[in-house]
Amino acid sequence: MSSTRQHRQAILLMIIAPAMWSIAGVFTRHLEAARSFEVTFWRSLFAALFILVWLGAQGRFTATLRAAGRWGVVSGFMWCLMFSCFMLAMTLTTVANTLVVMSIAPLLTALLAFFILGQKIAMRTWGAILLALLGVVWMCVGGMREADAAGGNAALGMLVAFAVPLASSINLITLKKAGAAVDLIPAIFIGGVLSCLFTLPFAWPLQASLHDVLILAILGVFQLGVPCMLMLRAAPHLSAPELSLLSLLEVLLGPLWAWLWANETPGAATLYGGALVLLALIVNEALGWRAQTRNAADAGNPKQVENTGAVDGGRA
Repeated sequence: MSSTRQHRQAILLMIIAPAMWSIAGVFTRHLEAARSFEVTFWRSLFAALFILVWLGAQGRFTATLRAAGRWGVVSGFMWCLMFSCFMLAMTLTTVANTLVVMSIAPLLTALLAFFILGQKIAMRTWGAILLALLGVVWMCVGGMREADAAGGNAALGMLVAFAVPLASSINLITLKKAGAAVDLIPAIFIGGVLSCLFTLPFAWPLQASLHDVLILAILGVFQLGVPCMLMLRAAPHLSAPELSLLSLLEVLLGPLWAWLWANETPGAATLYGGALVLLALIVNEALGWRAQTRNAADAGNPKQVENTGAVDGGRA
């Protein structure tokens, strides 16, 4: 399979994954009794069980868990932070506020990729990150006003949410450092188990109804397990900043679902800022496809000197 086709398939996977991640807010708004740490516990438990069954059915759970090694442990801890802090933040503040804070991930990822991986970042990607950040700042205006009006919990929720983009960025760098040869799907299992162990003491005694458990089972499988696996499949064919930028689709879709099905109406700042984030994603990928097409054409010209690393953002 050509690298161009693999890249396009990876982009498709990274559109599906954040679309699935984005359902968390609207589903949790329909819980009956489960709150805060218990929500995180059940969701993480079902995600871990899904990965266990998925790999076990293929007869490779033990082998892949052992092969993941230290990279699997590091990635597992990052998944644990993301699983735990995301749901805690969601119970403290609005869906839009939580997702807006997470939007700084592309900048953190690009900086870590540059300094740790020595990865050249294309100018179009830096431009997209800056445009997306402008949109995030715009969105934050409305979010912080709400935080001030709502009191300490909303502000605390946004602070807790900050751990998510930080852990996400470190995790993406870990994926690139580990390389395509290391299967890090078991790291999702590790993250789920660690998240369960961390949250269970705070969640006890468990109060979730059967209705809540069913909702959290859906989230554990289809909002965590499946999309996280899709991201890992896409990771070898996209640069770390590209992965992080495409993940911003969750920021756009999450408030939309909450607006349509949970009556959380986004403010004007969220809508206009979100439009800038979407524009940044579209422009970055459109220019990327154009650059790839040009490079593919140039590859057939023997007089063309190969120098594609800086053009495509140092994609692995």
